[in-house]
Amino acid sequence: MNASLRPRRKPGKTGFAPEFYLNRELGLLSFNRRVLAQAEHREHPLLERLRFLCIVSSNLDEFFEVRVARLHAEIEAGTAPIGPDQARAEQVYRQVAREAHELVARQYELLNEEILPGMEREGIRFLRRSEFTPQQNEWIRSYFKREVMPVLTPIGLDPAHPFPRVLNKSLNFAVELEGKDAFGRNSGIAIVQAPRVLPRVIRLPQSVAGVEYDFVFLSSVLHEHVGELFSGMKVLGCYQFRLTRNSELFVDDEEVKDLRTALRGELPHRHFGDEVRLEVADSCSQSISQFLLRQFMLDEEDFYRVDGPVNLARVISVPEWVDRPDLKFPQFRPGLPERLHPQCDLFEVIRGGDVLLHHPYQSFQPVIALLQQAARDPAVAAIKMTVYRTGAESELMEVLISAARSGKEVTVVLELMARFDEEANINWAQRLEEVGAHVVYGVVGHKTHAKMLMVVRREGEGLRRYVHLSTGNYHPRTARIYTDFGLFTCHEEIGSDVADVFMQLTGLGRASKLRHLLQSPFTLHREMLRAIENETAIATAGRKGQIIAKMNALLEPEVVGALYRASQAGVQIDLIVRGVCALRPGVAGLSENIRVRSVIGRFLEHTRVFYFHNEGAEKVYLSSADWMGRNFFGRVEVCFPVLDAILRQRVIDEGLRPYLDDNTRAWVMGEDGQYSCQMPARSKPFGAQDLLLESLSHKPSA
Repeated sequence: MNASLRPRRKPGKTGFAPEFYLNRELGLLSFNRRVLAQAEHREHPLLERLRFLCIVSSNLDEFFEVRVARLHAEIEAGTAPIGPDQARAEQVYRQVAREAHELVARQYELLNEEILPGMEREGIRFLRRSEFTPQQNEWIRSYFKREVMPVLTPIGLDPAHPFPRVLNKSLNFAVELEGKDAFGRNSGIAIVQAPRVLPRVIRLPQSVAGVEYDFVFLSSVLHEHVGELFSGMKVLGCYQFRLTRNSELFVDDEEVKDLRTALRGELPHRHFGDEVRLEVADSCSQSISQFLLRQFMLDEEDFYRVDGPVNLARVISVPEWVDRPDLKFPQFRPGLPERLHPQCDLFEVIRGGDVLLHHPYQSFQPVIALLQQAARDPAVAAIKMTVYRTGAESELMEVLISAARSGKEVTVVLELMARFDEEANINWAQRLEEVGAHVVYGVVGHKTHAKMLMVVRREGEGLRRYVHLSTGNYHPRTARIYTDFGLFTCHEEIGSDVADVFMQLTGLGRASKLRHLLQSPFTLHREMLRAIENETAIATAGRKGQIIAKMNALLEPEVVGALYRASQAGVQIDLIVRGVCALRPGVAGLSENIRVRSVIGRFLEHTRVFYFHNEGAEKVYLSSADWMGRNFFGRVEVCFPVLDAILRQRVIDEGLRPYLDDNTRAWVMGEDGQYSCQMPARSKPFGAQDLLLESLSHKPSA
């Protein structure tokens, strides 16, 4: 094998001191503070503020399940520092715990002091038990008897009934009791687990509420009627709690023979991984709090006392139930490029030139339409596609199943190890195989994160490949809320590159040299370093060197080091990094030519765009990969150039320049790693997402 096409391994020393690298875990918490700031933003519609608040909770759940769980494991194992910042796990964990407690406290303060009172003023109420009217009390009691009580299994703790296994992130109640039961037992404590089939938020009928939008939390319903579960005993207290566990799945790359079977066997363990966080209601007594901490062998730093529902992420459904457009972001209809009218022949359009889509401002529907047309077209011989996340319900997957049924050669490279989507992907794999599609799971040990779709069609001159490449997942729902670029092309050499990557993923053989695509784990890291070093050499020679890069995360140490050297040579570098960034900008003698900003807004910034000035012969790449070690070395990724000059300029004008000019949703990082919100002073307010919505979404006819 050509040495240059071996999988690249994570490099060692980078030549810069640890203090010039920021910590990943603290960077993730900083990102969530910026998301929380959107909930604090009083110009945002009220229900959107609630949504941002819930997104923070969801993000923190994953943060604890993965990152904090890893810190726990490193502390227990006594692992030496492994990050470029060389911080010990104990040191990082103490700081993470302190900052996470502050973040959660602010989250609930905002909920109770601004968002819930604001919603109540708008006629959207979350009723406390003390506020129930007699009619509401009667309805809630009936609901408890009918819908809740039959599925509850209260467990009184005694030698025959030890503390139950608590599922990850489930809603539970610790109940303090007084008295003896029918068997003369008096343990004093019982545990009630709320099954996941029960809704966490219940909407009262208008006939009972007297208004359109009155809600009660399941916890309030159970608190009100928990005594009915313990006949003849006195309830002294009922306290909701929630446990977060390590959710990483372990599949031995060397031992596994059947990845799907191994993963299916591992999934149930996610519910019962090691404990990492305990959340309780602020009303919980000290004795019960300490009792729970002992049961789960957690410390005070792992303990979060909250003033509200412990499962706040589940409230995210409320904005969907409330029909109040005035309390939400204005609706919009995604636009289409002029060439893609609804009745067009997509194959003919793509033959006429590459097509660029910018989601969510432009519609994802053409991607689905291409598959639908391919499934119907007798000239189509084969369809190949990678799938990372697509959801439990997916029109795209249904079209692939239909295509396989109609006799098309359908091949799906389906990543079973996509975190938290494993079960959905296993189910799709089974359905695809049942209709004769070829389903492969990529390469064990390297997640397939590339976003590729290829349709092979018989035409007059032979077979032609039609390709779609993207920065984001084939997921129609997230295509409405994530920003991503997608490219349609039938460029012969790009089609050949995509075919070669599919051959690597489905077969065996050496990695071939690709003409245009850069690929992890073979060439992407090396070529990104080479492009940065090229700008460095140009600037060293006294000419203009410029790099603009937009991504979700920047962590890979060797890339950070290369950017530092480029800055020292005089290259002007703008980094638009939504999430965690390990690089310190603006440090004299090191990174004074580097600027880092993060844009947080209505849509989740997800595009990866890499621009190199290249002495005026500009190079622009779109990619499925961030500049992280896992993307460069542990995944199969593709990075593709935008070859068409007009589309290349579009990417610059839509995907980069507006974000550098944004002065309403941008956060600028200082050399200490702290972010400050970029606010307009004398200049006119300008938001990148606002501009793109205005310029690209559908304009209704006058």
